Amino acid sequence: MAYHNLLAISDDWLKYAIHLNLRHEPRDDLVEIRHAALADQRIKGCLSDIANFHDILVTNHKNPDLPIHKLLFLLDLGFDTGVPEIKAAVDAILEHRDEHGVYQSMTNVPRHFGGTGEDVFSWCLCDAPLLLLALQKAGLDYHEYVKPGVDHLLSLGRENGFPCAVSPELGTFRGPGKKSDCCPYATLIMTDLLSQIPAYRESRVAASSADVLLALWENSLSQHPYMFYMGTDFRKLKAPSCWYDIVSVAGVLSRYEFVRDDPRFLEMIQHIRSKQDKDGFFTPESAYRKLKDWDFGQKKVPSPYLTYLCYRIFARLE
Repeated sequence: MAYHNLLAISDDWLKYAIHLNLRHEPRDDLVEIRHAALADQRIKGCLSDIANFHDILVTNHKNPDLPIHKLLFLLDLGFDTGVPEIKAAVDAILEHRDEHGVYQSMTNVPRHFGGTGEDVFSWCLCDAPLLLLALQKAGLDYHEYVKPGVDHLLSLGRENGFPCAVSPELGTFRGPGKKSDCCPYATLIMTDLLSQIPAYRESRVAASSADVLLALWENSLSQHPYMFYMGTDFRKLKAPSCWYDIVSVAGVLSRYEFVRDDPRFLEMIQHIRSKQDKDGFFTPESAYRKLKDWDFGQKKVPSPYLTYLCYRIFARLE
């Protein structure tokens, strides 16, 4: 697939990602464009925000301003711990690890929701996998820094995916759903994490988790555990991939070879392809208001970054 048209309308930070992740050009050949990308004021803003990683209280996992979402955005573009702020963020994550090897975020669950009402380092199954994912993508030693936490989180899995689960510091807190249900978002990010680990990419638990997401799509009219719907809003094209929407879910599933000929997955892909314009671009149908300074933070014109995300999905299917 040629990417000339996409490069022509992209900012430097996205050009770097296209050259690296779509055209698979060597990093050593991209030094100049990497410097230009890091000079972008929005990228500088993201780097500044993640350097003090635990300054923002994690109370809403959908918040695109959370440092973990910005860190994963930067890592996915192709930046690494050679960038001082990314190194600082990774070091900050490593400072807060429980006895099971699971990394913690600063959060506060009110007493009436079963928490302590105090700021405390803890974890939920809807944030802990993202911290492990960031460390894996940052290239840290898997056996020392990632595997213990992954093994513990896997012990929480069930046949119907991953539940709403929290560390002891958060008391009896649980989201708005049946205890026996899976949490679709926790299942999504655990499936994402497993896709990045060679030892688990073709495992039974990965296959089971992927199938749970596909089953939720297949039964989207009747099944929406913990109030996670795959309805009209879910099917709107949106970026970045930091929550539960069709681009995020299809992006994770596309990393698994055994999913790529599943009719349910192909139906997702066809839904995304149907939104492509005559020039091959995609326009956001939903946007985070906090991200209005980015090309994907509006719904009026094609978004190079959203198009890039869709192209990455399609490239995996070729």
